[in-house]
Amino acid sequence: MPIRIPDALPATETLKRENIFVMTEYRALHQDIRPLRVLILNLMPTKIATETQLIRKLSNTPLQIEVELLRTRSHEATHVAPEHLEAFYRTFDDVVDEHYDGLIITGAPVEQMPFEEVDYWDELCRIMDWSTTHVHSTLHICWGAQAGLYHHYGIDKHDLPQKASGVFEHRIVKPSSPLVRGFDDRVWAVHSRNTDVRVADVEAEPELEIIALSDEVGLYIVKSRDSRRFFVFGHPEYDRDTLAQEYARDLARGIDPQVPANYFPDDDPTREPRCTWRSQAQLLYTNWLNYYVYQTTPYDIQCAGA
Repeated sequence: MPIRIPDALPATETLKRENIFVMTEYRALHQDIRPLRVLILNLMPTKIATETQLIRKLSNTPLQIEVELLRTRSHEATHVAPEHLEAFYRTFDDVVDEHYDGLIITGAPVEQMPFEEVDYWDELCRIMDWSTTHVHSTLHICWGAQAGLYHHYGIDKHDLPQKASGVFEHRIVKPSSPLVRGFDDRVWAVHSRNTDVRVADVEAEPELEIIALSDEVGLYIVKSRDSRRFFVFGHPEYDRDTLAQEYARDLARGIDPQVPANYFPDDDPTREPRCTWRSQAQLLYTNWLNYYVYQTTPYDIQCAGA
């Protein structure tokens, strides 16, 4: 949230130079406030777990947020009761004429398929196109980030020699970005993916900038220079035990997965995993909401995305 101080206080200019958001008395007195509308396109099969994780992150802020859930009509979900979808989820036809302050597009377990072979790809493209005119700021996660870069900028994904699974150290390459305000110089973040987007391909696109990356697993945070699109290649929303559940699932399937890196103490899967990413993950969502949604979205929701 912004800090409100007297207009003439000497600290005002100093704080502004430090990229700290300062609200003058005049602006505070003339500010209109309304709830933020955030739409979550949930592409994960574990819909209830994912919606809970994301809402938990969005809720840890003094902002008032109205969250709506969106699903694709062209894909039949098999891991959640139809009654749950009917009760809590909308489809694109339901929202096509509405406007939102924020949109979150989740990951999906389809990363090893060509984008065009995903059964809901055409519908997803329509949603991403719609977001450019009906959503103020969009946050893409994991496969959603890869899909967004491919659709909007033509940047393709590539298969990894082995799955990037675990908690990896990252460095902040643009510390002046409000998105990483409060982050340490080095942060730990969760990755769970079989494909990758090359750093050089993003660097070659003038409309994009890299905010954080890892020497081990590459990109973590990328954003458009107009701050309308954000791409996060990890899973900052994951709970402490989510990677452990994925590891157990893959074992049960006979995949013989590698133990997630830097996750279990002494790499021992029988021990309780350590959660070393929670604080930066919360800051990521809070900063996105504060600096790139709340501070810049128009008061008239019908103008969002225009």
